[in-house]
Amino acid sequence: MKGRLPASERRAAVVDTACRVFARCSYRGATTAEIAREAGVTEPILYRHFDSKQALYFACIDDAWAQVRRAWEGAVEAEDDPRAWLAAMAGAFFDLGEQRSPVASLWMQALTESGDDPEVRRFLRRHLREVHDFVENVLQRCQEAGAVSGDRDARAEAWIFIAVGLLIAVTGRLGGLQQGDLERIRASRRAWLSGSP
Repeated sequence: MKGRLPASERRAAVVDTACRVFARCSYRGATTAEIAREAGVTEPILYRHFDSKQALYFACIDDAWAQVRRAWEGAVEAEDDPRAWLAAMAGAFFDLGEQRSPVASLWMQALTESGDDPEVRRFLRRHLREVHDFVENVLQRCQEAGAVSGDRDARAEAWIFIAVGLLIAVTGRLGGLQQGDLERIRASRRAWLSGSP
């Protein structure tokens, strides 16, 4: 970083850099030295803002989710037809892309880490509950507008929506979905949610 930034801007720049490094290298593979170097700060400055590498990682997940949430809120607000809200949210997620918001990669890494670390497990549980509650709220609003069948369980459907997003993230890294599979998944989910054949 060139020149002196206010502490809040420096912190935001460190988080932005760390998100990219963690997404590229993984939580275990990234070092605070590498993050500090790429952010143009020293490790002591990095540790002024974050108590630990883990605290920085959690800040990255929260920041990436905040970007996705803003995109989803904007997509819903811009779409008049509640039947199109979920598709608009999915589109906004893809428009952000992995470079601008690597939230799915960070979630997958945290899932791996949660097996060994109860603190990561607690954080991820709380975090994914927040994501779930947002999606569930949108689904309930869709139901109130008649866009989603009232007999669908919005709570369960919110978890399915998140799971499909993770499936797509895994596929982006490993492959697996065949041509047209994603479109079939989306069409099937829309039909199920709306109650149409």
